[in-house]
Amino acid sequence: MITKDDIRGAAQRIAPYIRTTPVLRLEDGAFDVPGDTFLKLESLQVTGSFKPRGAFNRLLSEPVPPSGVITASGGNHGIAVAYAAQKLGARAEIYVPSLASALKRKMLTDLGAQIVVAGNTYVEALAASEVRAAQSGALQVHAFDDAATVAGQGTLAIELDAQLPDIDTVMVAVGGGGLIGGIAAWFSGRVKIVAVEPAQCPTLNRALQARVPVDVETGGIAADSLGCRRIGNVPFSILLEAVDDAILVPDEQIRHAQRVLWEKFRIASEPGGATAFAALVSGAYVRSPGEKIAVIVCGGNVDPASFA
Repeated sequence: MITKDDIRGAAQRIAPYIRTTPVLRLEDGAFDVPGDTFLKLESLQVTGSFKPRGAFNRLLSEPVPPSGVITASGGNHGIAVAYAAQKLGARAEIYVPSLASALKRKMLTDLGAQIVVAGNTYVEALAASEVRAAQSGALQVHAFDDAATVAGQGTLAIELDAQLPDIDTVMVAVGGGGLIGGIAAWFSGRVKIVAVEPAQCPTLNRALQARVPVDVETGGIAADSLGCRRIGNVPFSILLEAVDDAILVPDEQIRHAQRVLWEKFRIASEPGGATAFAALVSGAYVRSPGEKIAVIVCGGNVDPASFA
């Protein structure tokens, strides 16, 4: 189990390397959802997503061997690991599935990482990276199923707690569960936790139904960041009892949420980053009167022209 002390320790460890990201209060009438709504703009984090929090905490939690670090990622986690490795003077080898976007591959190259395309899905890339890590002795940095990574992601919740101490609800997009697991571990029942997934990536929904992690088929526009086939065991041990609501949203609602974020607020968000907002702006999540909601915009690595 991830404790608050784990998350506090992570916050101290990674503080020199990450940004405190801002919170934007949406003005009344900004869109057709009444009530106080705040956006936590983790899309403005270094490398454009929340992922450096967990990456730095993992790399700083134990010595990195001379062979460096290795990971599998659809994009944002790999970018974060490459960035952390560059800052800490370590070699990074990143395994990506073929669906990884050209933008994210370029970011990896610009950070000096060695990229290996392995398979069509994250699962295939992960399997290949594990074989390579065993051969090379490199430090494996799992994207979400690792206690140090989850504790690092939980540092977002420390910030949010200080910025919005009277918040009622936090809405979080889910892929492998690392971010929402860390957030839930920090708030520990004090705040309502709402999980939002693309309808074509129902990893947490299926696991909650089965009460154990299960394999699911994934696809759709957010699959590069949220297309994990199975929820992580580490975060699921928290989420099984901590998630208050789990919502699925179709691709068209995610795309609409991207457009709303850009056209009304000039916030560039990738599909995964807009997924939690999609549940709110579409009405899939029905808020209570007076409910104060924080929505995590968790990634912004996208060309706005792709959804204009």
